[in-house]
Amino acid sequence: MSRTAPARRRGRGAPQDGPRATFRQLLPFLFEHKRTLIVVAVLSVFGAATSLVQPLLVGQVITAVQNEQALGVLIWLLVGFVIVSSIISGYQHYLLQRTGTAVVHSSRRKLIARILHLPISEFDARRTGDLVSRVGTDTTLLYAVLTQGLADAVGNAILFLGALIAMLVIDPILLLLIVIVIGASVAVVIALSGRIREASTAQQVKVGELASGVERAVGSIRTVRASGATERETAAVSELAGEAYGLGVRIAKVSALVVPIAGIALQLSLLVVLGVGGFRVAAGSISIAALITFVMFLFMLVMPLASTFGAITSVNQALGALGRIQEVLDLPQESDADAATAERVGRAADVSDAPALAFDDVHFRYPDDVVAARKAAATEAHSLLVDAHLERDGDSPVPAALDSNREVLRGISFSVPRGSRVALVGPSGAGKSTILALIERFYDPTGGSIRLGGHDIRTYPRAELRAHFGYVEQDAPTLAGTLADNLRLASPDATDADCERVLHAVNLAEVLERGPLGLSTPVGEDGVMLSGGERQRLAIARALLTEAPILLLDESTSSLDGVNEQRMREAIDAVATDRTLVVIAHRLSTVVDSDVIVVLQDGQVVGQGTHAELIETTPLYRDLARHQLLA
Repeated sequence: MSRTAPARRRGRGAPQDGPRATFRQLLPFLFEHKRTLIVVAVLSVFGAATSLVQPLLVGQVITAVQNEQALGVLIWLLVGFVIVSSIISGYQHYLLQRTGTAVVHSSRRKLIARILHLPISEFDARRTGDLVSRVGTDTTLLYAVLTQGLADAVGNAILFLGALIAMLVIDPILLLLIVIVIGASVAVVIALSGRIREASTAQQVKVGELASGVERAVGSIRTVRASGATERETAAVSELAGEAYGLGVRIAKVSALVVPIAGIALQLSLLVVLGVGGFRVAAGSISIAALITFVMFLFMLVMPLASTFGAITSVNQALGALGRIQEVLDLPQESDADAATAERVGRAADVSDAPALAFDDVHFRYPDDVVAARKAAATEAHSLLVDAHLERDGDSPVPAALDSNREVLRGISFSVPRGSRVALVGPSGAGKSTILALIERFYDPTGGSIRLGGHDIRTYPRAELRAHFGYVEQDAPTLAGTLADNLRLASPDATDADCERVLHAVNLAEVLERGPLGLSTPVGEDGVMLSGGERQRLAIARALLTEAPILLLDESTSSLDGVNEQRMREAIDAVATDRTLVVIAHRLSTVVDSDVIVVLQDGQVVGQGTHAELIETTPLYRDLARHQLLA
C-alpha cells in the first residue's frame, strides 16, 4: 500500500477549535502588577491632559497674532507642555514594556508549575510539543496586551473623551457630523474583531500542532532516518507550518482591513470639517482660530483610533493564546485529598506482619482520552513502518488491545513479602508495567485496593508514598546534563562518594574513567553519549542512590549483554539483602532466583509460585521458559 500525502496528526492537545479566553480571565495576570498599572494610569491622565492643552494654546496663539498681542508666555507654555508630554509618554512606555515582560514571566512560571504537577494521565493524553508551545509561543503573545493594547486603550480613551468634550464646546454641529463618520468605522471594526480572534485562536492551535510535529520528528530522528522516512516527516511538518502560515495570512488580511479604516475615517472627517467648517467660518458662526483648534482636536479624536484598531488585532491574538494557557491552568493537579483522611483510617498504627505490598482484586482501565492518544500514537508508529516498507497487507495500524476501552487489569491479587524478590512475567500487554504505574500512583485502580505495609496507598501523600520506592522505568530516560545531575535527581544531597559507589555497584566505573571530568562527564541529550545498556544501568544507579526500601525494576536488564547482566544481577543481589524487589523480567536468568513469580496474561494472574512450581503447574510459564524469553 502506498501513501503519498503526509499523515495528519492530532492529539488531544491540538484540537480543531481551541478554547477562547475573555478579558476577565486576563485580569488576574494584570492585578499582580496593579501598583505599576496605577502609576501608568496616573501618567496617562497627566499625559492626556498635557496633550489636550496644546490645541487650546495654539488657538490662543492664533487669536493673539490676529489681535497683534505679545506671544512670549503662550509660546513658552506651549513648548513646556510639549516637552512634559514627551517625557511622560517615554516613561509610561518604559513601565508598560517592563510590566508586559513581567506578565509573560509570571504566566510562564504558573504554566510550568501547573504542567509539572499535572496527573500522569494528562501527559499520556497530550502531545509534549503542544505543551511546550503554550509555555513559549502562547505566553509571548500576552506581551502585546500591555505594550500594544492596554497602553493605547488607557491613554487613547482619555484623549478621545477630552477631545470629544472640547469639540462639543467649540461646535456641536461639526461634532455631530464627525460622530456619524467615526461611528460607522467603529461598527466595521467590531464586526471584524471576532474574525481576528477566531483566526488567531486557530493559528495558536496550529502552532501547537507544529511544535508537536517537530518534537516528534526530532525526538525519533534515528528511527526516522533508519526507516527512510525523512522526506515524509519533512513533508508532514512542512504541511503544518504551511497551515499555520495560511492562518497568519488570514489574520493579516483581516488586520489589513481594520487599520486603514481609521485613516479613511480621518480623511472623511477632515474633509467634512474643512468643507462645513469653512462654510461656517465664512458665515461668521465660528472663528478661524476655533476651526484650527477643532481640527487639532479632530486629530486627537481620530488618530488614536488607528492605534486602537491596530491593538484589537494584538489583543485578540493574546486572548486566543490566553485561552490555551488557561486551559492548562484549569486542569487539576495531582491531588492528595484522599490522603487527608489517613489518620482517621488508622494508618498511624503499624502493621508489622503485613506484606510490603499487596494487591487485592485490583481492576484498572485507562481513561478514554489516554486510550485515544495511544491509538493515535500507534497509528503514527505504524506510519513509520509503512515508510520502511514493513507493512503487510491486512495489518491494522492500531493494536487490538486499543480497539476498545477494555480493562487492562482484571481482578489482580498477589502479595510481596518484606525482603523478598517478586518477579512479574507474561506476554507483552499482560499488564506488568501498569502494575508498577499503579504502585507509584501515576494512576489509581478503578476497583480493588493496593496496600503498602498494610495500608491503602491512597492514604499516603504521593511524595511520602514514592519515597518508599526506587523506580526504574522500562525506557528510563537519561536527562541532558552530567552523570551527577542524573544521579542526584532523586537524591540532591548525595555526596560524590555516594554517587561513585552506586556507579561502581552497577558496573559503570568505566564511564567515570573515560575522561578527566568524572561525575561531571556530560551524557548528552537523552543520554546519546551512553550506550543503551549504560543508560539503563545509570537509571538503576539513580534508584539505588535513594536507598528506598522497595525497588521497582521494569525490565531493568533488557538492554544488557550477558556479562553486564550478570554483574547487574550481582549488584542487585548485594543491595537486595535489606530491600524488597518487584521486578518485571523478560529473561529466564532474571526470574529463576525469585522468591515468588507472578504470571500474568490478559490482565489476570494465571499462576504464582517458584520457578520449579510454575514449570509443573502453569502452561504459559512453561512455554515462556522454554523459549527463554519472558516478555
